[in-house]
Amino acid sequence: MKTIKLDITDMHCASCALIIENALEKEDGVKSANVNYATAKAIIELVDPSIQSEYLIKIVEKAGYTAKANMSAKEIESDKEQSYRKVFSRFIIALLLSMPILIISMPQILMLFGINAEMLMDFSGRKLILFLLTTPVQFFAGWQFYKGAYKAVKAKSTNMDTLVVLGTSAAYFYSVLNTFWLAGSVYYETAALLITFILLGKLLEERAKGKTSQAIKKLMGLKAKTARTIVSGKEKNIPIDEVKVGDIILVKPGEKIPIDGVVTKGLTTIDESMISGEPFPVEKRIGSDVVGSTLNKNGSIELKATKVGEGTFLSQIIRLIEEAQGSKAPIQRVADRISSYFVPTIIGISLITFLGWFIIGQDLIFSLMSGISVLVIACPCALGLATPTAIMVGTGKGAGRGILIKSGEALEATGKVNTVVFDKTGTLTKGEPEVTDIIAPDRTTVLLIAASLEKLSEHPLADAIINKSVSEKLELADVGGFESLTGHGVSGNIDGIKYLLGNKKLIRENKISISHFEVEVEKLERDGKTIMILASKSKALGIIAVADQVRSSSLKVVTVLKKLHIEPIMITGDNKVTAEVIASQVGITKVLAGVLPQNKAIEVKRLQKEGQIVAMVGDGINDSIALTQADVGIALGSGTDVAVEAGDIILVKDNLEDVLSAIKLSRFTMAKIKQNLFWAFIYNIIGIPIAVGLLYPIWGIVLKPELAGLAMAFSSVSVVTNSLLLKFKKI
Repeated sequence: MKTIKLDITDMHCASCALIIENALEKEDGVKSANVNYATAKAIIELVDPSIQSEYLIKIVEKAGYTAKANMSAKEIESDKEQSYRKVFSRFIIALLLSMPILIISMPQILMLFGINAEMLMDFSGRKLILFLLTTPVQFFAGWQFYKGAYKAVKAKSTNMDTLVVLGTSAAYFYSVLNTFWLAGSVYYETAALLITFILLGKLLEERAKGKTSQAIKKLMGLKAKTARTIVSGKEKNIPIDEVKVGDIILVKPGEKIPIDGVVTKGLTTIDESMISGEPFPVEKRIGSDVVGSTLNKNGSIELKATKVGEGTFLSQIIRLIEEAQGSKAPIQRVADRISSYFVPTIIGISLITFLGWFIIGQDLIFSLMSGISVLVIACPCALGLATPTAIMVGTGKGAGRGILIKSGEALEATGKVNTVVFDKTGTLTKGEPEVTDIIAPDRTTVLLIAASLEKLSEHPLADAIINKSVSEKLELADVGGFESLTGHGVSGNIDGIKYLLGNKKLIRENKISISHFEVEVEKLERDGKTIMILASKSKALGIIAVADQVRSSSLKVVTVLKKLHIEPIMITGDNKVTAEVIASQVGITKVLAGVLPQNKAIEVKRLQKEGQIVAMVGDGINDSIALTQADVGIALGSGTDVAVEAGDIILVKDNLEDVLSAIKLSRFTMAKIKQNLFWAFIYNIIGIPIAVGLLYPIWGIVLKPELAGLAMAFSSVSVVTNSLLLKFKKI
């Protein structure tokens, strides 16, 4: 599947996003299109890899909008600022002209301040002056609405601009008719104030939307702008975009590490708090990996660049957040469905309102103003902004805590989880096992053979045995015919003898007796230690016990999950006795033991068939299949080893407590989305009947079009502001 991202530069409302989506999805080779009004981005999935961004841009342009590919952050920000300034200038013009329009239209306002307005009321050229003042507001300040409405008509659709244009044009052209041909009243102030209020709402909405994406801006601000390269012994400052893999970079004390790399010279400490959350600097020496945008504290070092540009750790984080903020949560489909029918329905209600009042005996002005009020009070934007703004704030807040949520779908699903399956090694435990016991007649020989076999293995327990042999200064033997037996152990030949090293399954399958070690094995397993048995072809030679310390946070996490009515389960390849010892230490009662890596996904699937909504928590590499199978895959990672492809959520700081934070964040965000949708629906459910005039027969209340426009303008702002309140929630 090929994915192309485009930046859309001139959407005015949520309906615009749906128009572009529909245009893109009609094309052959396009699997899906996700256009997000809040982020002004389109993410297009293609089944035809030959399709290029230029082709998709033409489709967007044909729909009446402007799209660009590969825009830099600086270009996007500049484009937004330019668009904001354009709207701001139109608003100022509309405001300056609307003030005299309002005073001339309603001279009674002057009387409130003790000013005699009789002359103004009797002025014969009043209508002509109002026409001259209102026309620039209608067609210059309000030009973007006409342009947007035209695009919608061209795409055989409707949007918010359609409502604004119909409402303001009705008031304006009715007034023009009465200025030059008829002798009726004029309502220029209605058209002018409507456009002014809606432009004000758009300005406030854009500023509020800008605040929802502050997380990305902060991360982008962490990037270094230049790097000091060393070529032929000479230093040279170059832009960060020009650094290539393999370049040697000099970093002095107090400077940012410009790229991901490995130390080739020098010794220093580096502040990696942006990754690990730990406040204490980490020592770095030759061979140590360093991450771009971390801070070099007190020593000069030289680095060899290993990842540059979009490949750096920070760039990957930014990419993940952008994709998450541009994605849609399933709950948004409800709002999208309603938005697609919203504008045509409102136009219908407006027409019925106008004709209804006129038919039952109200005058033309009352009927017309009621119809206009219906057009302008309805706002599909509030519905369109309800979900994406909350997702933007939620994912941004998570990123600030080192919790990278890869999609709106993952964010929504996390809050529904009722079962969390934890991998044992490296998740509930520290993942740094140590050799605790060696039981054998010849202890040194058993350790030497085991370490010689394990030096070719990539299993986490291999490091513990090798480290033990290093501490005892053993010289390891050469191994031939090495074989890794997944889920069982390893085998190999040393000095012509074949050795096996692994768990009890391996030994039993090879029909080797361990009866002479039975008592020791049972005791070690009761203590929660992992047992590895070394055997030759005919007999068991010894036992090596390895223990992995439980994370200090594991018990707290499990305890809180239970309080949240979420069942914690531990899954491991260890035997049942060992697994249950570890589980008891962290408070877990349900254990899935002796599960091979490839079978973890089967166990997750079984839980799902039982009706559980499952989150799988693992290291993101060994558990990748299970992470993918789970409703939500949560991958623990640290530094440059974050397995960004494995899980739906990446816990960058490798902190198990962030599992709780992710669940809380999801629940808070979904609550905020539901609040937003509730208020967006309630606003229209209450506002539209009032605009129709249902209160007029009872209390004589009529909603003026300009007040309806003001209410519509602030409905979107209120939804975005409510989303921003999520920033203050503690997770």
